[in-house]
Amino acid sequence: MRSYEFELGYAAKRLVSEILNVQSNEVVAITADTLSSEEVVNATARAVFEVGAKPLVMWIATPEGVGKAADPMLPQRALIGALKNVDVWIEFNYQWLLYSTVFDTVIKENKNIRYICLVGMNPDMMVRTIGKVDMKKLSKFLEMIAEITQRGKHVRITTPAGTDVEFENHPERPLIVHSGYVPKGTYEMLPGQISWTPKLESINGVIVFDGSVYPPIGLLREPIKLEVERGKIVNIEGGREAREFSSWLEGFNDPNMYQLAHISYGFNPGAKLTGNIVEDERVWGATEWGIGNIGPRLVPDIPGGIPAASHTDGICLNSSVWIDGVQIMDEGNIVYPPELAKLAKELKKG
Repeated sequence: MRSYEFELGYAAKRLVSEILNVQSNEVVAITADTLSSEEVVNATARAVFEVGAKPLVMWIATPEGVGKAADPMLPQRALIGALKNVDVWIEFNYQWLLYSTVFDTVIKENKNIRYICLVGMNPDMMVRTIGKVDMKKLSKFLEMIAEITQRGKHVRITTPAGTDVEFENHPERPLIVHSGYVPKGTYEMLPGQISWTPKLESINGVIVFDGSVYPPIGLLREPIKLEVERGKIVNIEGGREAREFSSWLEGFNDPNMYQLAHISYGFNPGAKLTGNIVEDERVWGATEWGIGNIGPRLVPDIPGGIPAASHTDGICLNSSVWIDGVQIMDEGNIVYPPELAKLAKELKKG
């Protein structure tokens, strides 16, 4: 059964032409695994071919883990050999290669690659988060809120579910704005997110995931409460899913799997909570915490980043944010400054 065939073609065209700016004769790799959407892969390959570029589609068996946890199951030499020699890499894998040894090697050695992480993408999600979003307006909004956040020194975040965490920004660490533009030599994510790594030792308080956590769970039936001291998870509370999450972290036997990696804002007006973490991270007004491996782009002051056995992300819905004591977001709604709040309303209305 076909779904969104016409709309999906339009979204794929926007991805290829507007976001990735694919040019004639460029080689565009599309990676996928056996849980990826064939409709999305084929629509994107067609869009690449239509602009005169050369699609290279690579399917692999679905690994049992993500990031470096996927390494033993990947045809690493073959993937690295191919991806080192392409202009663009679109990742549609369900179990992502992001932060795997394949990814790390390719990004290090292919200095001009344009990479975008669209893991787990399906037709409905692609139409909502790419095809129907005003990318120019979204980019303006993201740049404005990133500038406000970057200037701030102290950040506090709360949620109705019980999150209450504070931290200090690090002056040498950038805010990475996923705004829908992918320049050469960079790796980007689905538009609608801003990520950064604060001073790790300054992160203290309580983080409550009430949206999703992946891996290993997906959509949550009950909250997972994390107690954080100096950037490390020191206690996990909740029900069955909290115990599952705790056991998963413990199973790596890696202290860095308890290290908070980054904080992110979610701001894609088409995103909804589905259990696909890449979309969940962009639910409007959510904040997201990454745990485990920290890539060097987030911490340029630490050569090579901070490696860990894997990486997971958890979602805190309806976040309130204060920067240097000034509230800019109230339970997911932008409230200050007025021009930013106005732009937010326009984006959410579509």
